[in-house]
Amino acid sequence: MSVQIRPAELQDLTAILNIFNQEILNGTANWRNQALSLEEYTQWYHQLLRDQFPLLVAVESTTQRILGFADYGPFRSLIGYKNTVEHSIFIHPDFQGLGLGKALMLKLIEHARQQHLHIMIAAIDAENSGSILLHEKLGFKQTGYMPEVGQKFGKWRDLVLMQFNLDA
Repeated sequence: MSVQIRPAELQDLTAILNIFNQEILNGTANWRNQALSLEEYTQWYHQLLRDQFPLLVAVESTTQRILGFADYGPFRSLIGYKNTVEHSIFIHPDFQGLGLGKALMLKLIEHARQQHLHIMIAAIDAENSGSILLHEKLGFKQTGYMPEVGQKFGKWRDLVLMQFNLDA
């Protein structure tokens, strides 16, 4: 399978949202409890672009099917955090374990370096061992463990914080 990583376009949002909402409704990588509407997601996308943050997609080259996506945005709103971003990455369940996460992350890191950012943060559900391992392989270091800071499906969730120095 040949895959291309490229910036998302407006016409990609429905496919991206399907992947995201599937995770919201069935998984623990995102702690929302309600699916987003296309209108809500489109507003978020336009704000991301206005703020000059990326939304990248992994696309199967022949069919143009969206297989996954990644983005980053502000870590916190205070000016002192302006060079630190927090990222998200989601791969369609049928295509996990094929290296798409790594490919998306490498492009995301490249983009952040081009913007002269300093730190990229990953906030990962502690039971998401695949994501933690991927981030470790990419050079992210665990810098925090926060027990029972969120809930999903009636269960307390622990959060692992990892960070990557973009200047290194």
